[in-house]
Amino acid sequence: MAQSKEEKKMKWWQLSLFGVGCTIGTGFFLGSSIGIKQGGPSFVIGIILAGIATYIIYDALAILTASHPKKGAFRTYAKQAYGRWAGFSIGWMYWFSEILIMGSQLTALSIFSRFWFPNIPMWLFSLGYAVLGLAVLLVGATKLSKIENIFAVMKIAAILMFIVIAGAYVFGFFEGVNKLHIPNGLNEFFPKGWMGFWSSLIFAFYAFGGIEVMGLMAVQLKQPKEAPKAGKIMILSLVTIYTIALALAIILMPWDAFNTEKSPFIDSLKDFDLNIIPHIFNGAIIIAGFSTMVASFYGVTTILVSLAEDNDAPSLFAKKGKLVIPIPALGLLIAGIVASIIMSLVLPEKIYAFITTGAGLMLLYNWSFIILSARRLREVDLKENIKYYLGIALLLAGVSGTLLDKTNRPGFFISLGIVSLIGLVAFFMNKKWKKEQEH
Repeated sequence: MAQSKEEKKMKWWQLSLFGVGCTIGTGFFLGSSIGIKQGGPSFVIGIILAGIATYIIYDALAILTASHPKKGAFRTYAKQAYGRWAGFSIGWMYWFSEILIMGSQLTALSIFSRFWFPNIPMWLFSLGYAVLGLAVLLVGATKLSKIENIFAVMKIAAILMFIVIAGAYVFGFFEGVNKLHIPNGLNEFFPKGWMGFWSSLIFAFYAFGGIEVMGLMAVQLKQPKEAPKAGKIMILSLVTIYTIALALAIILMPWDAFNTEKSPFIDSLKDFDLNIIPHIFNGAIIIAGFSTMVASFYGVTTILVSLAEDNDAPSLFAKKGKLVIPIPALGLLIAGIVASIIMSLVLPEKIYAFITTGAGLMLLYNWSFIILSARRLREVDLKENIKYYLGIALLLAGVSGTLLDKTNRPGFFISLGIVSLIGLVAFFMNKKWKKEQEH
């Protein structure tokens, strides 16, 4: 994982594209179906609010990266701000969140693939995508960035294709629409009330999962001071296309007709005679999910190596060999993948919602630490303080909303159990670290 001088040649627009590649994936293309089912058309507002929070979080991280580029990114800044226990905790929280995300991504990719091959078991698809993802990961950070940039262009093209086609139907350029489902008043916009909207927020946040991987890759920038600009353009672009695409999907199809095991974008076009278009779009969605899965692989191994280098994980995970990733770190990643595949085999129907919620919550805990670290390490004025408090308030809304819905609640307790375990280990490790300092 050593960074050569050649690797530090990334330009800001390449980091922006890499961010798009890490972010647009199953969280948006499948997770948004669950968000729509829980919040109805109001889920579109949730996407905008989550986008605002995401910008605040990435901006806080990017400003720190611009002034002090560190390999461990958010984990290193947490350690500087609050001590070794914080770096240890946030590093392992992120590792567990990415392991959970891998499970949801493999499940989602299998669901999309069954659009063509409904009789093939999900675990077989999961295994195939996992092996292919590991092969891409092993090409190294520089080539991975280029691959993610190509994937990013394909994802944006897919969403724009949907916007053009769906927009043509909505505005009457094509025939075939019997009725447009435009909400008439607050009751139709919030069909499940404020509680339904509140509970759907976690899936809006999950659609932006990946910015922390962008933070890890930001150390590759030729000019680290350009990190904030890369994030600003990337997040503004995502919020715009996310909002337009979701709004068009909800207008074309009744919100309560969406299937949580199908992409809302394919679902909303199913009644139109589009021949090969749904197949092209399904292929693009699979590419999107695959690229975010590879980004998760990168995040898991990068953070584990960083933890090992700081003696917050066994040192063998940082032991370099012939591969670009230390073999022990790769082995632990493979073990996590196998566990995810087994879970998808045991709980094929429930796992996606449970694990998606748990993974989304773990990300929000990490994002909270990013804001708190930025406030601690920098002198912030009143305007920045208000911005950071707004970010924390939105994150708290996303976390607390998971308690309101029985579908989300198990994911909350999964995340709480993992955080409690990490906190307990950190508590005892902190005592050990203090004794070492005294001696």
